Amino acid sequence: MTFKILICDKIAEEGINLLKEKGYEITRAWTIPKTELPKIAGKYDAFIVRSATKIKSSLLANAKKLHVIGRAGEGLDNIDLAKARDLGIVVVNTPHVSHVSVAELTIGHLIALARSIVEGTQSLRQGKWIKDKLTGVEINGKKLGIIGCGYIGKAVERIAMSLGMRVLVVDECIFDRFVPLDDMLPQSDFISIHVPLTPQTWHLISAKEFNMMKNGVMIIDCSRGGVVDQEALYQALVSGKVKGAAVDVFEEEPPRKSKLLTLRNVIATPHIGAQTIEAQLRTSIQIAEKVIKALEETEMK
Repeated sequence: MTFKILICDKIAEEGINLLKEKGYEITRAWTIPKTELPKIAGKYDAFIVRSATKIKSSLLANAKKLHVIGRAGEGLDNIDLAKARDLGIVVVNTPHVSHVSVAELTIGHLIALARSIVEGTQSLRQGKWIKDKLTGVEINGKKLGIIGCGYIGKAVERIAMSLGMRVLVVDECIFDRFVPLDDMLPQSDFISIHVPLTPQTWHLISAKEFNMMKNGVMIIDCSRGGVVDQEALYQALVSGKVKGAAVDVFEEEPPRKSKLLTLRNVIATPHIGAQTIEAQLRTSIQIAEKVIKALEETEMK
């Protein structure tokens, strides 16, 4: 039996080659408008997606042959898991393969905030020399609060400690620095967020939590859009409660009219936490292997 695979979002060629070696028929659909996917979904036995494609119940309703959804990445918030389960569709993903890349971006953002690297670059490009306005802070000796300590949070903790930071973790972690959120927030000079988006973590950090933080705190969010209430973050930045924020994720992606992007004390990247050559290669190979295994198990039933 020749399975047909719809690759909705681009993955590395190494993973595609593994699928082709199995004799599967591959459709590269990442240039097709997302609105067109329901029209062709019924032809395919498996989808491979990243975060850009939303697998909603309306799309699944047209996917009559679908056996497997492969999510090249960790978060599953873009897939209607309940509907997939009801239809007997297997969902596989690639947790942990990009944790080093996300952790390194987090630390990069942290240092960029502490030393005004982005504003320094922009001002020089504008022909300005604002050295006296860009006095930063050392991160050595500062307290970093980490919310969530899975693979990414642990990697951030290790790097931060090697830089001389003192770490407070709101979760069980390898160094057993568990503290309640309410205790961590008032103590931390920097706060970094690393939890998945679930009904329980939606707006986990909002106005109440910002009010509990130390004045002049800096926030790094490389988790998922929606974990931080971005309107509340905007207000905290405008008031000066939060001195600066680095954001890799948005409640709407791409952000069309994000107020955060109008502020000088915000630096941002377009959800590139996992966008490294190494992480993309690992993700592509692993999701191909998992889709192959799931399809082979389906064939045996």
